[in-house]
Amino acid sequence: MTKLANKIALVTGGSRGLGKDQALRLAEYGSDVIITYRSNEDAAQEVVNAIEQQGRKAVALQLDVANIKAFDAFFAQVKEQLNEHWNRNNFDFLVNNAGVNAHGMIGQVNEETFDTLNNTHFKGAYFLTQKALLLLADGGRIINISTGLARFSFPGYSAYAAMKGAMETFTRYLAKELGSRKITANVVAPGAIATDFNRGDFEAMPQMKEIIASQTALGRVGEAEDIGGVVAFLCTEDARWVNAQRIEASGGMFL
Repeated sequence: MTKLANKIALVTGGSRGLGKDQALRLAEYGSDVIITYRSNEDAAQEVVNAIEQQGRKAVALQLDVANIKAFDAFFAQVKEQLNEHWNRNNFDFLVNNAGVNAHGMIGQVNEETFDTLNNTHFKGAYFLTQKALLLLADGGRIINISTGLARFSFPGYSAYAAMKGAMETFTRYLAKELGSRKITANVVAPGAIATDFNRGDFEAMPQMKEIIASQTALGRVGEAEDIGGVVAFLCTEDARWVNAQRIEASGGMFL
């Protein structure tokens, strides 16, 4: 499939879970990919190798999206890689996927946990996008990863869901302000997904998968492979008229 031939995507948190599948699916569609990883360089290199086996180019760069002060140096690296590998000074798609998992009932969430979630899922993603706009090609795409928890409520996830809700609002503003550059901005909101991101929750509550499956129209918990294709589609020309939308990919959870 070559719908994204000669395109370059930047996927944050692309070394594992949802980000890994997004990067691989974008490559299947024909795009080259720059992925970021926070600490596991080996896992990131495995993704790079898998993309290269598909005949696409890929680069892995270290980035902690919560460390805003590192963004200038990071994008200097991005510019170097773009010039070295593609002889370009811009890229086409930004996928804000990187995240951390932390939760607790409202009465138990402390400021440190709140700040960790905010710095990664909203503040970090906001300012990363701001910096990325200088390198994002006109006619490009921004895909922000949210969560079904921004629509329905599950006790213990108030702070996480609030940050994702903020990103959904931010997405609409991106679409409005970047329309003159023909850049679209959309949200993909997964439901509960069985990745290492949620492994601790599922192990702590073995019955959670059954509960979620029973409340999902398609009768199961999601897999990473259920999400990457949605992100890749939104980057194609077929999705050119989809803008400022929240697309929930949850199998019909809590309808």
